[in-house]
Amino acid sequence: MQVVESGGGLVQPGGSLRPSCAASGFTASDNLIQWFRQVPGSERVPVVGLDSMDRMLYYKGFTGGRFTVSRDNAKNTVYLQINRLTPEDTAVYYCYVNIRSTVVWGEGARVTVSS
Repeated sequence: MQVVESGGGLVQPGGSLRPSCAASGFTASDNLIQWFRQVPGSERVPVVGLDSMDRMLYYKGFTGGRFTVSRDNAKNTVYLQINRLTPEDTAVYYCYVNIRSTVVWGEGARVTVSS
């Protein structure tokens, strides 16, 4: 089982970005897929998740609506939409899934917000 993030990059403040998480070895739509982020020098924290019932789960500090998750079942891929980016959003964004106690992390997608 594997998840691979892509779609990070450099974006100006106020812009948007949509990192993706491509799943393999399991069906994304059957599981809760979560996005975490890690700012240098800080802990990795949960941002938002999408479960098998298409319910979006927002975590503390990320309930303002700037972060949303969607899924393309045909591509077995989950997307993180980030809007109105600020420099404080600069971080590595990770995709995470826990399937029957098997934890799967991706390598992360680096997002840099700077003018």
